[in-house]
Amino acid sequence: MLAEQDQDKVTLQPELLDRLADARRRTDDLFSIVKPEALYDRPIPERHRIIFYMGHVEAFDWNLLHDRIIKIEPFDPKLDHLFAFGIDPVDGQLPSDVPADWPAIDVVQDYVGRVRKTLDRSLSTDFGSSVISGQSPNTLLNVAIEHRLMHAETLAYMLHQLPLDRKAKQAADPVIPVQPFSPEMIRIPAGSAVLGLARQQDLFGWDNEFDANSVQVPAFSIDRFKITNGQFLEFMRGGGYEKPEFWTPADWDWKTQQDISAPGFWRSKDGEWHLLTMFDSIPLPLDWPVYVSHAEASAYARWAGKSLPTEAQWHRAAYATPNGVERTYPWGSANPAEKFGNFDFQRWDPTPVSAFAEGGSAFGVDGLVGNGWEWTSTVFGPFAGFERFSFYPGYSADFFDGRHYVMKGGSSRTAACMLRRSFRNWFQPHYGYVYSGFRCVTD
Repeated sequence: MLAEQDQDKVTLQPELLDRLADARRRTDDLFSIVKPEALYDRPIPERHRIIFYMGHVEAFDWNLLHDRIIKIEPFDPKLDHLFAFGIDPVDGQLPSDVPADWPAIDVVQDYVGRVRKTLDRSLSTDFGSSVISGQSPNTLLNVAIEHRLMHAETLAYMLHQLPLDRKAKQAADPVIPVQPFSPEMIRIPAGSAVLGLARQQDLFGWDNEFDANSVQVPAFSIDRFKITNGQFLEFMRGGGYEKPEFWTPADWDWKTQQDISAPGFWRSKDGEWHLLTMFDSIPLPLDWPVYVSHAEASAYARWAGKSLPTEAQWHRAAYATPNGVERTYPWGSANPAEKFGNFDFQRWDPTPVSAFAEGGSAFGVDGLVGNGWEWTSTVFGPFAGFERFSFYPGYSADFFDGRHYVMKGGSSRTAACMLRRSFRNWFQPHYGYVYSGFRCVTD
């Protein structure tokens, strides 16, 4: 928080404007994939139509910044409000709007262009004396950037469900040669896991990342690799979807009512399983990570006689070292790079789980960052010392409802800045559209 007398001394970190421009390119590129006639489609029933998100990422920036950093009157309050809020799919109610309820594409594009032009003109000048919220503009810009990058990922899995003929096909991902591997478990000795960020570090994090806290973790064993499509196929062939003893009552009811009998990214074709990739349907790659809901991951773990890791167990497997010092990333202190994993928009689809040996942790656990988020058994909640963002009070706290689970790691479409050790993602257990896999642990 800024002291009132210091508000006219605020300077914006110049690299943030470059990062904002790059984040805009990410979302622009995604919208360009959608054929014009499909912009009013709703690929996921629980979500808004695509056109909403085109306006939302701009409305969020405008609503966040225009009356906190710069003194500019709204030019279209109706659209500011219309595009302000998305949908949490846990509410159980499917949206019922029709395409005609939304503005024409030229109206939305004009709104996008005007928001960007107005913000950019103000952010590129000396605006320090006009800071009126008492909040660091650097924090607010980081929020705007990462919010947009989150949508660059959630839009990707939304467009993943769009019929192939409704989007412009992009170049195929380059093939990554890998060596054969065998599933195994790695023993992690007892020790501590330091979750979260310390406020005195003066690093950006979302409110749920604060404050740092140390947790003692008993020894456990964890899968070296993410669970693969091939392993999950064994669960299915073993009757995993037909036996209620592997499911909680709530998960069984969901599975039964929704007629869930296979992962959401799988398709049956001529008696064989295929995988829906972003721009194709291919024979099921048995060595790629399986993407499933938390309910399905939990059922598999019970079938295997194991469990999903807690957030602290996952953290310790990823960042702990034998000497007690935690690493910045599983592989060490080097910044994220292509050789360490499948992340930061490098690819559209997964890779084999053993593809990035250089990204392994100190204890030899592979693929913890990238190639798919990983479900944990930890219910999303606040750390000790949690304080809501005053400018975005509902970002985390609205989801401290016991109905969301923490995910860690990242996917192929997760930006590098959100691969930080403290970052926490979360979703409800019956949502199967996310790029999220899992691995199991035993005590």
